[in-house]
Amino acid sequence: MELAYYSDYAVRLVNTEEPGRGKDSLTSVDAVRGLFGPNQDAARRAADADLTRFRSVRARLRAVFEAADGGDETLAVNLLNSLLLEFPVSPQISGHDHRDDDGSPLWHMHLADHPSNATAGYAAIAAMGLAFHLTEYGVDRLGLCEAAPCRNAYLDTSTNRSRRYCSDRCATRANVAAYRARKRLEADRSESTGRTARKAQDSTAGTDR
Repeated sequence: MELAYYSDYAVRLVNTEEPGRGKDSLTSVDAVRGLFGPNQDAARRAADADLTRFRSVRARLRAVFEAADGGDETLAVNLLNSLLLEFPVSPQISGHDHRDDDGSPLWHMHLADHPSNATAGYAAIAAMGLAFHLTEYGVDRLGLCEAAPCRNAYLDTSTNRSRRYCSDRCATRANVAAYRARKRLEADRSESTGRTARKAQDSTAGTDR
């Protein structure tokens, strides 16, 4: 498993909140546990106190995406480094569930979960995954959806660095909105041109009289 895979942990946590819509799905311990996906051993360690701690980490991770989206690479890196310092990882070599044709383990790097604190474990994995993604693909690959009011975080893995939206749904909505805006502009221009033409005709008619 590539370590950059863990960057999805950061995206999942950041997107539990949609500030532009006033929505927050991180409202219970069950919601916290759901972020761990299939890693149920780590999820079971989540407790009531983790809810507040997860929200704090979420705000700090969103700040990384906001800095990157705003073009401030240094700030994005500094914010991420502060998370890495506070939540260190425990890398391990693992071969579980990965075998070659001969049945031998396919060894790969794995980020071990923190044994005692659900927030620390999740934050460590999310920050390290995001760090690997940033250093491998570039700071400009961390984005926030341009389809207002969404602003969900996403990781741009396109070949030409062209991604602007968090999902196909947001891309479609933005394209439809842009199309309608162009049509309104064309209609306004047409109406304005018609008014100008009518004024010109009225003025000519007045002169002829």
